[in-house]
Amino acid sequence: MANYDIADIKLATEGKKRIEWADANMPVVQKIRSRFTKEKPLKGINISACLHVTTETANLMRTLKAGGANCALCASNPLSTQDGVAASLVRDYGIAVYAINAENKKTYYKHIHQTLDIGPQITMDDGADLVSTIHSERQELIEDIIAGTEETTTGVIRLRAMAADEALAFPVVAVNDSKTKHFFDNRYGTGQSTLDGIIRATNHLFAGSTVVVAGYGWCGRGFAVRAAGMGAHVIVTEVDAVKGIEAAMDGFRVMPMAKAAPLGDVFVTLTGDINVIRPEHFIKMKNGAIVCNSGHFNVELDIEGLAKIARSVRTVRPFVEEYRLLNRRCVFILGEGRLINLAAAEGHPAIVMDMSFANQALGAEYLVGLKKPLENDVHVIPEKIDDLIAKMKLETMGIKIDRLTPEQKQYLVSWEMGT
Repeated sequence: MANYDIADIKLATEGKKRIEWADANMPVVQKIRSRFTKEKPLKGINISACLHVTTETANLMRTLKAGGANCALCASNPLSTQDGVAASLVRDYGIAVYAINAENKKTYYKHIHQTLDIGPQITMDDGADLVSTIHSERQELIEDIIAGTEETTTGVIRLRAMAADEALAFPVVAVNDSKTKHFFDNRYGTGQSTLDGIIRATNHLFAGSTVVVAGYGWCGRGFAVRAAGMGAHVIVTEVDAVKGIEAAMDGFRVMPMAKAAPLGDVFVTLTGDINVIRPEHFIKMKNGAIVCNSGHFNVELDIEGLAKIARSVRTVRPFVEEYRLLNRRCVFILGEGRLINLAAAEGHPAIVMDMSFANQALGAEYLVGLKKPLENDVHVIPEKIDDLIAKMKLETMGIKIDRLTPEQKQYLVSWEMGT
């Protein structure tokens, strides 16, 4: 077996069944794996990955290994690891895994370092923790790194900030910016899985509830639409004027968080920014308000500030902590403020992650095959790869679309024909 630090290798049998279940819903990744097995485009390449250790990620790791890569995987969130999946990856697929569900911060970063110990040529991030650790503590690895990939909006924001400061020492491809990723994973995946996590943690009825959605990017709008579809009254808070207009024209009430705080029954942050809900908001909330985050890091809720205005804190259900405030009202925080869709549920459905991880696999192949190195900046996957993934997905869904005729193609590239 590969090297590992996991909860229990005996969980592998259950984990393998779950991996196989997810694989049945990832036909695009299956097709890529079949080709990789024959062609070995990643032969001899070391890939360090910091991703959510879920069934879908397991099938990405299997695909990379089938392509000839030597892979090491750690968790990108302390609560997102599925321990059975980690065990199966080690026992059944020979992949090094360093991840334990509910691991503490010290262990989390120890696992990042263990994942980097293979000396990666490619990094795969879900939040840029690998990249930031390499730049701050493992700079000796940089000279051998071809490039990295980044899966999330939050990570892309961090990396673009590094590039703007000329601090980024190797190129990174923003997988998140592929159309076949953020249009589907962020919108449909986050929309459904966030609802799933909240319901599993609380058994809350959305019909008739007032739900406050902080952030109207692709994740926020996906969740807002699905909450409304379950009968909720949705309020959107935004800092971007254009997104505020979009939310209003999509039929939602739009207002500042300070105004929304007394109105909401459920609050969900999906912004990627820090301290979106603060003590001045918590203190105004209804007794029994449910508050959670689905925007990657646990910084969106000011938990430390909340603790300062709380009389007591206790766990009342798995993934539910009751903060009794100085005004005697209670606020319930889900999943320690971490990603609720992975803390209390299973993350995105495999059928949508199929496209996201197709981008990761083909992105790695693209980077390894480059004849000329990319500049140290944040790049996007070539449009032809994005388009290929979309076509493969349609094919696996049994859907056909029209093709342009030669006349139509000519019209679209000409200026002489006019109207």
